[in-house]
Amino acid sequence: MVLDLMGHETQVAFDGPGALDAAERFRPHLIFMDIGLPKLDGYDTCRRLRTLPWGRGTVIVALTGRGHPEDRLRSEEAGFSHHVLKPMGTEELERVLADLPTDRPTAYPPPPL
Repeated sequence: MVLDLMGHETQVAFDGPGALDAAERFRPHLIFMDIGLPKLDGYDTCRRLRTLPWGRGTVIVALTGRGHPEDRLRSEEAGFSHHVLKPMGTEELERVLADLPTDRPTAYPPPPL
């Protein structure tokens, strides 16, 4: 809701496969992803997104309640750009938004039919 209020276009998915499908259609510049997604966890979902040409440059933020060093390492190894503890505050959101690359293409070719 906060991103919508800030004027950003958003999509929501409720599990790993749904996130992959939505991301393929939407081709986002930024993804906030819960680690504990059902059906396919956030780690594996992130790994799969990173294999896609458009997904390599996407900023993917792990949202989790786990903040131990080994948890941060695991999210880094999966390909997450940031590791953020829940609940995410406004300052953290602004920091992530400020970190978005400015040289990323604004559009990618549509997915094949």
